[in-house]
Amino acid sequence: MPTKSIPILKLSQLIAGEAADVFALLYQKEEQRTKDNKPFHRVGFRDATCDISFPLWNDSPHAEDCRIRWQIGSFYKLRCALRETSFGPQLEIHKIRETTEADSADGFDPDAFRPHTRFDPAEMFTELSALAQARIADLAIRRLTQHLLMTHREALLTLPAATKNHHAESGGWLEHVLSATRNAVFFADRYAEHYPDLSPPLDKDLVVAGTILHDIGKLRELEWRAEGPAYTEAGSVVGHVVQGRDMVREAAAELTKRPAGGDDSADPPFELVQEKLLRLEHIILSHQRLPEWGAPKPPMTPEAMLVHYADDLDAKMNMIYHAFRDDKTPGHTTSKKNVLMQSFYRGTASGR
Repeated sequence: MPTKSIPILKLSQLIAGEAADVFALLYQKEEQRTKDNKPFHRVGFRDATCDISFPLWNDSPHAEDCRIRWQIGSFYKLRCALRETSFGPQLEIHKIRETTEADSADGFDPDAFRPHTRFDPAEMFTELSALAQARIADLAIRRLTQHLLMTHREALLTLPAATKNHHAESGGWLEHVLSATRNAVFFADRYAEHYPDLSPPLDKDLVVAGTILHDIGKLRELEWRAEGPAYTEAGSVVGHVVQGRDMVREAAAELTKRPAGGDDSADPPFELVQEKLLRLEHIILSHQRLPEWGAPKPPMTPEAMLVHYADDLDAKMNMIYHAFRDDKTPGHTTSKKNVLMQSFYRGTASGR
């Protein structure tokens, strides 16, 4: 009788009790103890769409290898079976080894283990740059914004917006910033028309530029590691808000030093009104609004207030999207196990 072939599946495709081969990233390995003080390791494996964390007991044939050789951030090929338990899904590991270059023939691709935005990063970048070009009339503010976008284009195509909570995926920065900028364009047009006698007038250029650049400091705050998005050293001790202000200030100084035509032979000298630069810096410093959220200052201008809410609305909607998508609770409402720590009403339309 021919030997039954073992399929190669994703973690999310595993069927309880059926053996399969999977490629997975070890993202967790913690030595813990039971209530009876017996040591064990809690290990976690994940791919781009699924993660499974479970105890590996000391009587497992893999316990010694786990303790000595398994490394967080390394990729493994596992022959395993899924077991559904009262404590959640667990993996019964039959064989395990680190991946090799030869595994690419079976579909192993380290980049595929990053979660990715649902949208095309290159297309989002093009639209964001086009918004800057079309919606920022002030030449200096437009050049400053475009300079920062184009200088960091390649990094922005894969930059996450966070390590968790919202848009924590490759291309997540672009998805979030583009969506927030669309919000900001709408808000700016709406309130400039509604309050024509506002003094000083609402500066729509600063609203658009401030939204595009509000999270530019994430370039220095975040980086991709094998286990996922993580804080850089500077990100841990300084954060993206102040670093974003620094990047804008540095870019303005660089453009000021360039001779006329430094970016384009048709460009006049870069002349940015200092108060506009101050207002743009304030938008970046205040966009998170509250000190406990990381804001050194609250929004003190109409432009800063609009940018804060354009940003916050987009982040919150992404959190709600994930709360509905990831929740498996039966009934009319979701559980409170989401980043916003509240239930959401799904009603009966979902069929649950």
